[in-house]
Amino acid sequence: MDAEPAAAPTAGQRPSPHEPAAMDAEAFHSASTRILTAINTVIDGKAEAARLALTVLLAQGHLLLEDVPGVGKTLLAKTLARSIDCTVSRIQFTPDLLPSDVTGVSIYNQATRSFEFRHGAVFANIVIGDEINRASAKTQSALLECMEEHQVTVDGTSYRLDEPFMVVATQNPIEMEGTYPLPEAQRDRFMARISMGYPDTESEMEMLETHQASSPLARVTAVVTAAEVAAMIATVQRVYVSRSIKEYTVALGRATRDSGLLRLGASPRSMLQLLRAAKATAALEGRDFVIPDDVVSVAEAVLAHRIILDRKAASTGETPQSVIRAIIAKTPVTPEVTASANGAGRPGRNKAPAAAAPPPRQPNPR
Repeated sequence: MDAEPAAAPTAGQRPSPHEPAAMDAEAFHSASTRILTAINTVIDGKAEAARLALTVLLAQGHLLLEDVPGVGKTLLAKTLARSIDCTVSRIQFTPDLLPSDVTGVSIYNQATRSFEFRHGAVFANIVIGDEINRASAKTQSALLECMEEHQVTVDGTSYRLDEPFMVVATQNPIEMEGTYPLPEAQRDRFMARISMGYPDTESEMEMLETHQASSPLARVTAVVTAAEVAAMIATVQRVYVSRSIKEYTVALGRATRDSGLLRLGASPRSMLQLLRAAKATAALEGRDFVIPDDVVSVAEAVLAHRIILDRKAASTGETPQSVIRAIIAKTPVTPEVTASANGAGRPGRNKAPAAAAPPPRQPNPR
């Protein structure tokens, strides 16, 4: 039952017979800049959100966009998908959506007198799940295997998903009508969560000036190919991480589990994804090694949606974000960690131009 048959490929599938080669620094910088520029021409005043979305893609993670309706969650997901020449599918999650609508279903063919598997919407490089928390828990769980193992199992047979594979899901705040809270296991599959927030006055005025006649999304074309994205991912995988940086990452995770303000701390999976996101951040900054600031810059986005506050802490006004900031402030970065992170004594260090985007915002201790 572990067989993974080479099912008939859907339109646009790109098989990967061998491991993609990593990009050189200049090519990586050029490709990442093109993607960020394409996103920023559509999403006004959200350069940090665009950069984090690209970071998650390059770190082989999945992205959760959470905020009130109308702030550009779906637009960001669509723009990221359109900037890459790959297969894209969109799923509108509703209470009556079935798991088979997501994964696919086996249908009996009377001509051949056998069952044939019909691919579901999840068979694409980038899957946009709109309002994921409007579907029932049963339908949400259909994504668990897809997101973690990049495969779908139907009737005892497993089918591999295309690479690269990324789920970009949007959700409304759980206080809104008709929403189901995502289970802890589902939230833990998402590498990072972004809250878009309202644009500033200048960005909103710019939006009214340029977007009233037509949607800028219509003018977005692919600026990189799926093969280039695979090469960028391979480049990120080769970013060097010192042992001291790994120890620092583990220390942050263990601090969440030991915190008296939390009843659920960060999982081991979240530590792995935090390190992957830090590697992608380093690559976008033009480095081939991770420093503590890379871990800190993505810690809040990677960890905050995974932890659960103690009721007493929540009643005093604490938030998951404030707890993460406090933990970062209390976890020391020693000179030895910084020296080891910078690759002291390691040959072949690379410093290339960083992608054209503002530097990540550093969390401040509360």
